[in-house]
Amino acid sequence: MSLEHLWAGWRLPYIEDTDRAQDERLIPRPGGLTLFEALFQAELPDEERYVLWTGDTCFALLNAFPYTNGHLMVLPQRGVTSLNDLTDREYAELWEGVRAATQAVEAAYSPEGINVGLNLGRGAGAGIPDHVHVHVLPRWGGDTNFMTTVANARVLPESIGDSWRRLTDAWPA
Repeated sequence: MSLEHLWAGWRLPYIEDTDRAQDERLIPRPGGLTLFEALFQAELPDEERYVLWTGDTCFALLNAFPYTNGHLMVLPQRGVTSLNDLTDREYAELWEGVRAATQAVEAAYSPEGINVGLNLGRGAGAGIPDHVHVHVLPRWGGDTNFMTTVANARVLPESIGDSWRRLTDAWPA
């Protein structure tokens, strides 16, 4: 069996740009807030911020750049870079939120599997390393394809608004 290579030269500028400035085009970040803190505090309805659930210390929202429909994140309301920086209460609610998120994904999408994961730090692949967040996304056998590598595109058959409605309706009480 030979090893196949897929080239994605468009990724190198992203990998090399370790000191890129925070992007404030989508939402302003006053006072040094993280993107997720600013999004959480924004005075917008949940359906415009794609917030699915709000607890006492944590919340869940859809990923604006999803791998697949239903890709969401559960995260603390305050910006911390490490699981070790969470209070015991935040830690417990974070994982309670992840459990509820998997239940909602199962109910809304009936996937064959679910990915749950964290990328802690830029070297681990965190796109937003200054705020811990847990990814939860539905998966199906054969749902990967070459569109991202070959065409620099993802094919998502459902709008983010429809995903928000579907998951909000399926979120456990």
